[in-house]
Amino acid sequence: MMMFNAEQIKNECVQWIRDFFDKNGKGCNAVVGISGGKDSSIVAALCVEALGRDRVIGVLMPNGEQSDIDKAKLLVDTLGIQHFIINIKDAFDGVMNQLPFEPTEQTRQNLPPRLRMATLYAVSQSHNGRVVNTCNLSEDWVGYSTRYGDSVGDFSPCSHLTVDEVKQIGRLLGLPAELVDKVPSDGLCGQTDEDKLGFTYAELDRYIRTGEIENPVSKERIDRLHKMNLFKLALMPAFDPGLTTFEP
Repeated sequence: MMMFNAEQIKNECVQWIRDFFDKNGKGCNAVVGISGGKDSSIVAALCVEALGRDRVIGVLMPNGEQSDIDKAKLLVDTLGIQHFIINIKDAFDGVMNQLPFEPTEQTRQNLPPRLRMATLYAVSQSHNGRVVNTCNLSEDWVGYSTRYGDSVGDFSPCSHLTVDEVKQIGRLLGLPAELVDKVPSDGLCGQTDEDKLGFTYAELDRYIRTGEIENPVSKERIDRLHKMNLFKLALMPAFDPGLTTFEP
């Protein structure tokens, strides 16, 4: 396996972002949902390097009280970008209170990311924007995102980079260590990512890049999650009558 050249990939990604905006919104702004975690921090910093801080808008979207919102505020202050704080609690409670059935726990956990994405597009449409997807390859590999929530956007700078590779780029960008190395959690159920997944990102990243893994239990779980969640990465299936043979 070739060594990861973080500086080269960072520079290529910055140019890719510039090229995207040249073709898909010359003069538009990048709109980023800021959670306080590494992914949104690093993606926002890449956009600042590519476009300048005046063309990057951060959106902080707590659902009521957010214990680590200070990290999100640290990020926007560090980058010096315009930002909005939009609390989604009233929207979340409004939907939940109107449901004519008892929602499942998964429903409760996945509604906030979907409300946040709707909010990002509301900001984007009012500010000449393009919404940035903040997913990385490791999380996408095992379906660790909410469909039509944080899994979507208009462009994705880091979806082909593993967690370790993203963190290397974050250090190059000079972001505070407490953002780059913050223990990742899903922000939904109070568990860390690794607790919920049942394996470490180090195991997952190595397996993705080399196919090597020592723990057979981790291998089985990664393979199962990857297979189960491939549909999240595919385009929506659409019926095509042109592919159907009609009898005369």
